[in-house]
Amino acid sequence: MTIVSDIARPKILCPEKLSPDGLALLRETNDVDERKGLTPDQLIEIIPAYDALLVRSETKVTAKLLAAAKQLKVVARAGVGVDNVDVPAATKLGIIVVNSPSGNIQAAAEHTVALLFAMARNVADGCASLKGGKWERSRLVGVEVKGKTLGIIGLGKVGLIVARIARGLGMQVAAADPYASAAVAEAANVNLVASLADLLPMADFLTIHTPMLASTKGMLSHTELAQMKKGARVLNVARGGIIEEEALLAALESGHLSGAAIDVFTSEPPPSDPSSVLSKLIAHPKCVCTPHLGASTIEAQENVSIDVCEQVLQILAGELPRSAVNAPIILPADHKVLQPYVTLIEKMGSLYTQYFTSPKEQKPGRTSFDLIYEGEIAGMKSTRPLFAAFVKGLTEPVLEREGGGGAVNIVNAEIVAKERGIFVNEQISRDPSSQAYSSLITVVARPPSRASSLHRAGVEQGKERGTVGGESKQHIISGYCSDKTPFISRIDRFSTSFKAEGRLLVCHNYDSPGKIGVVGGLLGKEGVNINFMAVAPTSFGDGDGAGEKAEGGGDKEKESMEALMILGVDREIGGDVIKGLAATGGILGVGNVVL
Repeated sequence: MTIVSDIARPKILCPEKLSPDGLALLRETNDVDERKGLTPDQLIEIIPAYDALLVRSETKVTAKLLAAAKQLKVVARAGVGVDNVDVPAATKLGIIVVNSPSGNIQAAAEHTVALLFAMARNVADGCASLKGGKWERSRLVGVEVKGKTLGIIGLGKVGLIVARIARGLGMQVAAADPYASAAVAEAANVNLVASLADLLPMADFLTIHTPMLASTKGMLSHTELAQMKKGARVLNVARGGIIEEEALLAALESGHLSGAAIDVFTSEPPPSDPSSVLSKLIAHPKCVCTPHLGASTIEAQENVSIDVCEQVLQILAGELPRSAVNAPIILPADHKVLQPYVTLIEKMGSLYTQYFTSPKEQKPGRTSFDLIYEGEIAGMKSTRPLFAAFVKGLTEPVLEREGGGGAVNIVNAEIVAKERGIFVNEQISRDPSSQAYSSLITVVARPPSRASSLHRAGVEQGKERGTVGGESKQHIISGYCSDKTPFISRIDRFSTSFKAEGRLLVCHNYDSPGKIGVVGGLLGKEGVNINFMAVAPTSFGDGDGAGEKAEGGGDKEKESMEALMILGVDREIGGDVIKGLAATGGILGVGNVVL
């Protein structure tokens, strides 16, 4: 019915003004609500209904707001900084935070140069004077920038554009940035100095292009400003608070600095109290101020809107964005190769938890796992998506038993694993795969080294599938992909090949004649439709590596006569049917699995 498709459309909330071009992209497949002017309490009240939240700089995305956002998958910041988003809280909840680090760099660079000229030539003061009916040419004499030295703190994307423009104006350019490439600086004719202390005495104009971090907050205070030339001028189009506003006001009032141009402030909008330091700084005649206009161009707003909206679409489609703040960067080519294996390994983790642990357990039966990558996939630069998918598959059945607990994804997989005491050791096999697959992934669930060292609430000794007389064994699941479809090729010592999808019934039985007919007949009487069936004979040694055949003798000979029967069924098999299967004899265990 069409009602179902309407309900299924993701909902996106936009409480601030964004370019309509980006929102138009979202509206093709999503319901977009533009709700401007919401108070924090109103936002918390309505956020549980939304899958994505788009903000600029005004909306504060707090931990309290994120906790209320029960189905939120992404917070998109239409701009560079994410100071207004509680990224650690989002990470813990598995909410991806994205920004647009490149959409407004040209606008920010151009605004920096605009303020530099306005400050050097007293543009704002001259405009106000003329509009006030005055003609003060002699008072408003400025300085030329040609031949002057521009000091740049932070030679990133914006800093480099500013440097190139300044060089075109005939300025000498020096920069301090511990992370900048010397080769890039040299190519831009920038003198890269060793430290901030070396840069400050050189600069006639000083501009800041660094993010707000713990190490950059208050970077320029009384001591640093005192190291600058008398008559120097400073600009900040980066983040408020990198220059201490009290120190800057004092340097202007003393005449040590001849001017300042500020676009960003510690409090936005500034306080109305005229006696506050910030109000005095803004009112100072030597300070040119703009209300955070660095990214306020038509082009920049269109760029960042389209950028973040495209990323929201990617995330809602289950893909990785290009500018996630709290997720690793995966190259598009790598992501395309990894995607089928992400699906595979998530299903392998889910298969382990559903089949090898009791429904009464509150945690997976093992907490130490090896993930072994063989073949082409062993050459991937990043396997982080595989790790995250495994933890998701491993824990989601448990989270469902516990009544929810939030999404598990590439953002918070490490946190979830740590909280649940899960240790995953990823291994790469450089040896050519002995299997007929281009890539093979094997999960090995290892038993605890000491019985008392593993906390497993609700697990009774000797009740796990695959244990004999209470003896803990490792469990092994292998899988591969064929034409992007995930297949399971091994469950413990049983060799098989079946699609890892749908509702499955896994029977552990003695491999004796007529067993398939007995199971099929009983399920048929109960009205259960069987979609497919795969038989998995004993092909490997008990808990050992691939290729070791089970050998005869005692229990080994008996185990070699066992097999698994995997049936695709159309509904969950109830307890009465399972008891009926066990009563037929030769059935050692039955498990329901949904992949």
